[in-house]
Amino acid sequence: MDFIQIFILAIVQGLTEFLPVSSSAHLILVPILSGWQDQGLAFDVAVHVGTLSAVVLYFRKELIKMTSAWFASVAGKGLSPDAKLAWAVLFGTIPVGLSGLLFKDFISEHLRTAYVLASATLVFALFLWWADKTGRRQRDEYSINWKDVLFIGVAQALALIPGTSRSGATMTAALMMGLTRQAAARFSFLLSIPVIVLAGGLEAKDYLAHASLDDMQPLMLGALLSGVSAYFCIHYFLKLLERIGMLPFVIYRLVLAVFLFVMFY
Repeated sequence: MDFIQIFILAIVQGLTEFLPVSSSAHLILVPILSGWQDQGLAFDVAVHVGTLSAVVLYFRKELIKMTSAWFASVAGKGLSPDAKLAWAVLFGTIPVGLSGLLFKDFISEHLRTAYVLASATLVFALFLWWADKTGRRQRDEYSINWKDVLFIGVAQALALIPGTSRSGATMTAALMMGLTRQAAARFSFLLSIPVIVLAGGLEAKDYLAHASLDDMQPLMLGALLSGVSAYFCIHYFLKLLERIGMLPFVIYRLVLAVFLFVMFY
């Protein structure tokens, strides 16, 4: 991989991981449009490490408080709002973890098609539009209860379908449950942390056991670029979200879906 390829793929991953537009669709589409060879699993894992670093750094204060409160709750010292949020993130990860284990082979063999990618991009754009339009948008992430966790967690599991967008699915579900746009986005970002760790941990361990320094250099650069772009993406997305709403992302997804249908069919 040359620098241009690393730069573009890393920036695309950083910008799309946390926006409700499906990073998987873009990582598949960019090499096809550019004529590049597939970047490979190792690079995908590296740029996900970059985005993981970005979200952990951005929410570092919240994560420190949540972790401390969680340990306090385990020790029997009560369930504070931060502890409740930490438990919500952990329990909200269970559906996608179980679904990944049970359906990984089925998804790989039957759902990684251009038709599924384009259809999911289209359908979940409409769900996002409907949720943003009809949601009450009155609650913050600290008000999340077990019904919210179950619903959002199942929505996150559906994001295993290529083209769905993990952040898009979780934000859509959170909006449906009455969370504000900011709260929906913030909870979605917090939920991404254990998911990225689970998804990339095993592959990273297997790769690093056989990687040389020359192999690592493009991966480290990709991780750095994706992390920087993801950090600024999170910051400005949260800053602008209440002003612009979800409609620009809905429109983008619809245009992307049409483009995918035309391109592949």
